[in-house]
Amino acid sequence: MTTTLITGANKGLGYEAARRLLADGHEVWVAARDGERGRRAAVELGARFVQLDVTSEESVNAATATVQAETGLDVLINNAGIAGPHTSIAELVVAHVENVYDTNVFGPVRVTQAFIPLLQRSSAPVIVNVSSGLGSETLVRDPERAESTVNSVAYCSSKSALIMITTQYAKGYPDIRINAVDPGYTATDLNHDSGHQTVQEGTDAIVAMARIGPDGPTGTFTDRHGMVPW
Repeated sequence: MTTTLITGANKGLGYEAARRLLADGHEVWVAARDGERGRRAAVELGARFVQLDVTSEESVNAATATVQAETGLDVLINNAGIAGPHTSIAELVVAHVENVYDTNVFGPVRVTQAFIPLLQRSSAPVIVNVSSGLGSETLVRDPERAESTVNSVAYCSSKSALIMITTQYAKGYPDIRINAVDPGYTATDLNHDSGHQTVQEGTDAIVAMARIGPDGPTGTFTDRHGMVPW
């Protein structure tokens, strides 16, 4: 049985990815900062729960110890993310960027660093980093794409950073399949349910990359249709 941990799995894309992977035969850890919501989601799904705040090294280390003691790990999905304040660029302050980066950039690094020793015990370890088309320099400069209409220093740059982090981890750990995905514009709390895709469509790329074997791709950036230009 493949054991998978998903951060931010109490709602939205994380919850749907957990549901689909459970149906696919995975044993799933719902990892969430909010204990009450996380436990409720795990019960609804029939999954395991572990409290994990990606902005806290102490919390990440405690979660790692729990998973190691109970199951081990084959697949890590770094899904937890925040949009940051919806303010104009003129109102931007450094604290806004720091807050978004703490979750969207440093969070995946904290979690990955903590769980890699456990993943290395798996015969087919996989890491999936949930980025965004808003992190693609190509897409945000294309006037034909919706990504070009978004002006968010903190969020967009954090997702660009996560793509490069994925590339560097893939180079550093060639025995682990490490990929970034773009869910697309999906209706979730992150965008006040304004996305045109369903959560099932939004998790297609996440689930596809979570299912790959030891001969699967690594260091890629894809969406539900295929490769995404950087």
